[in-house]
Amino acid sequence: MATQRINGSEAVIKSLLAEGVDTIFGYPGGAIMPIYDALYDYDQEVTHYLTRHEQGAIHAAEGYAKVTGKVGVCFATSGPGATNLITGLADALIDSIPLVCISGQVASPLLGTDAFQESDVVGISLPVTKWNYQVTHAEEIPEAIAKAFHIALTGRPGPVLIDIAKDAQFAQIDFEYKKCTKIRSYLPEYPVDPFQVKAAADIINEAKKPIVLFGHGVVLGGAEAELKEFVEKTGIPAAWTLLGLSALPSEHPLNVGMLGMHGNYGPNIKTNEADVVIAIGMRFDDRVTGKVAAYARQAKIVHLEVDPAEINKIIHADAPVLGNAKKSLRMLIDNVAPNSHQEWLNEFRACDKIEYEKVISHDIHPKKVGLTMGEVVRIASEKTNNDAILVTDVGQQQMIASRYFKFTQSRSNVTSGGLGTMGYGLPAAMGAKIGRPDRTVFSMSGDGGFQMTIQELGTISQYNLDVKIIILNNNFLGMVRQWQQLFFEKRYSFTEMKNPDFVGIAKAYGLASQKVTSRDQLEGAIQEMLDHNGPYVLEVVVEQEDNVFPMIPTGASISDILLEP
Repeated sequence: MATQRINGSEAVIKSLLAEGVDTIFGYPGGAIMPIYDALYDYDQEVTHYLTRHEQGAIHAAEGYAKVTGKVGVCFATSGPGATNLITGLADALIDSIPLVCISGQVASPLLGTDAFQESDVVGISLPVTKWNYQVTHAEEIPEAIAKAFHIALTGRPGPVLIDIAKDAQFAQIDFEYKKCTKIRSYLPEYPVDPFQVKAAADIINEAKKPIVLFGHGVVLGGAEAELKEFVEKTGIPAAWTLLGLSALPSEHPLNVGMLGMHGNYGPNIKTNEADVVIAIGMRFDDRVTGKVAAYARQAKIVHLEVDPAEINKIIHADAPVLGNAKKSLRMLIDNVAPNSHQEWLNEFRACDKIEYEKVISHDIHPKKVGLTMGEVVRIASEKTNNDAILVTDVGQQQMIASRYFKFTQSRSNVTSGGLGTMGYGLPAAMGAKIGRPDRTVFSMSGDGGFQMTIQELGTISQYNLDVKIIILNNNFLGMVRQWQQLFFEKRYSFTEMKNPDFVGIAKAYGLASQKVTSRDQLEGAIQEMLDHNGPYVLEVVVEQEDNVFPMIPTGASISDILLEP
């Protein structure tokens, strides 16, 4: 490629274009103005979405990355602009989301002088990024951005931040871009060891009561087809973590449901009865394991994982298989024998029946007067033929939606899994809709989380983003209230909320909206929302003191899962 004489700001834009970037989320400010000025000349090649807060920008980039598999890109200025990215960086790191964030910085001679809007964003973001770097010379820009994309997307993906001093943005360079394909001492992915695969296959072939636990690594590795082929060949029941949801169709006969604190009854108690646990692209976090000392002690553990730091971190693996899930599963499929575990599978179905009678039927087909979150989720899923993208916030509605929304294709569930970030849902739904404009996108939030990033209704309105927004309003911080009810003697300490007129706020932003307070209104209102051409806000008033069950109390064994208070 021939060199071009351009300034550092244009080099940023040209480097992003060379990486195939056509979508950027961001918010301008003083220290990043030269980059925004350069962006002005490229509006035919890249679309920039002006969010209403930098946190909105980074969550939108996360939602975009989750549904597309591409790197999400966002811009912010120095100081408070950059620090407003920190929650999103932490969220993306723990959930392994590939992001490249570019922040402006004060001019390099001012670094360390407490200049206006100066913050040490490299120091602040160090623990919440996969890599970060501060550019003080324009010549560094192409190489830094090339490394950023390579690091963000390879191995276990994650967020990268490049902080660019303002004088570097102005300085002239001879621009030439070379994509990064290798970095010394950085080994993003280990080659799969055939001896490890053989050892794992031997254990699986001898198993009488095996269970597959699959997580986000299946989606990130593009291993959905291999997962399906593996469970169908071996006949092994498969359960999912929150971020593994949608990697295997909900109605697949070997899909036995959700693991963890508010997961399904069967996969939780049967994990502690299985003789072999096959963990694929999941990390045994505390929400899944409950009391680690009482977790699957009877089972041999096979663990397929791309990140060596996760092997033996929480649960000892008898047969670790280090490597990309797609490649590992491909080799494992060739080494396992065809099998069926119908009697074992029937035990899960017996558990399903118990859970349906005690919990599910009351949630999704309630006979009481008040509306439940579960029936809203069920109707929304059914009316889109279980083919929509679901973006949730955090709290009761996240767990209820994950339990009852159905999926037919992967990359359809967008949520904050590890960090549990309230306020994530609405901006992430914007990014999801921009990434997949061809699909229906639901944003489902509680009244608490929705108000944390409510200002992004402005972004949705400005770009007419066709997001179907459902607010499940119980006038409480619902999940905290549930814990106060169950474990703090019903002492509702600062969890009740006096909420604004959500319909009025939506209308002020120029958005169509409606409020539902009774069951006879619900189905028609959801249909009206779906029929509307454009964004729509639907507030549904649900029961104030409804709880999410099943539930594994903190510190309890997964065998102690509760189906009722």
